[in-house]
Amino acid sequence: MTNPTNQEDAETSNAGIDRRHLLKMTGAGVAALGTMSIFNTPVAKAQDMSNGASNFYSSDRVTLQKVTFKSQYQTNVAGNLFLPKGIDPAVKNPAIIVGHPMGAVKEQSANLYATKMAEQGFVAMSIDLPFWGESEGQLRNLVSPEAYAEAFSAGVDFLGSHSFVDRRNIGAIGVCGSGSFVVSAAKIDPRIKAVATVSMYDMGAAFRDALNKSQTVEQRKQFIATAAEQRWAEPDGADIQYIGGTTLELTADTDPVQREFYDFYRTPRGEFTPSGVARETTTKPTLSSSVKFMNFYPFNDIETISPRPMLFISGDQAHSKEFSQDAYNRASEPKELVWVKGAGHVDLYDRVDLIPFDKLKSFFEQRLV
Repeated sequence: MTNPTNQEDAETSNAGIDRRHLLKMTGAGVAALGTMSIFNTPVAKAQDMSNGASNFYSSDRVTLQKVTFKSQYQTNVAGNLFLPKGIDPAVKNPAIIVGHPMGAVKEQSANLYATKMAEQGFVAMSIDLPFWGESEGQLRNLVSPEAYAEAFSAGVDFLGSHSFVDRRNIGAIGVCGSGSFVVSAAKIDPRIKAVATVSMYDMGAAFRDALNKSQTVEQRKQFIATAAEQRWAEPDGADIQYIGGTTLELTADTDPVQREFYDFYRTPRGEFTPSGVARETTTKPTLSSSVKFMNFYPFNDIETISPRPMLFISGDQAHSKEFSQDAYNRASEPKELVWVKGAGHVDLYDRVDLIPFDKLKSFFEQRLV
């Protein structure tokens, strides 16, 4: 069995719902997306740009094309296609699809990873998950794990239709929540030849159990009942309600996990508001749909992905590290777990001095052949 390795230097307002009570009920599910907020404040100007934080990185060695393609549901998935400059269209190249953190869009973390992989010679494409960013889907910010996983397979369809892509050698990277979505996709799509996850969240376990399984079944049932009541209310004309997301204002009571998300999503370091979306709802899924995560079990049967390889990357200080460890424990060989020394969860979204791009490069070079 492969031993885990150390890589050196390498987050609503809702009538009738008490804010603190709902935070307690939803546990890490809210922590994963950020806590709720009823505040509306200007964009913060200060942010931690240490360790090479470079979410909006661009490269003169890479060309960018905006693309759209159809899912099996016949909805448009939006992507950014990154090609190494000077690519020979007559040569078939390995390709990588990159998925963004849950509640984010492709301009947050996914573009960075895709750009860096294109610099290494791969065809790379970041995607917006359905109902988010520029991808189609109504209501906006809807939770649909099945549709999210399908977006990765639709990306394989799209990339594999190009003459310069070797359809036998297409891999995927999932950051945060997309780590669980790409695992879900790979279980039933053997065309995804190699899988890497970074700062992975098992969004199902996060909503069911919270971090360290700190949420009780009764608390889970209370949250499900609240979401079900919202499903009655919306057809009767009630406003759409959102849960999670990153708070718009820090207070003395803001917890460390939320502060970590805030520094990325609510400052110029990583903040991005897609066209037609209100800043106040960015990162926040709809309350009534978020219960769909309760039925999401991405790690069940993860061992069936073998013999296709899996690479799990997490900061050794990440509040989410239990999910990468769990996936690694369940997966079959070949597999590898890399701990990035000193890194937290959000650090691996954009801190290029911590993200082990060399490890990702060597993994895909060895496996996409």
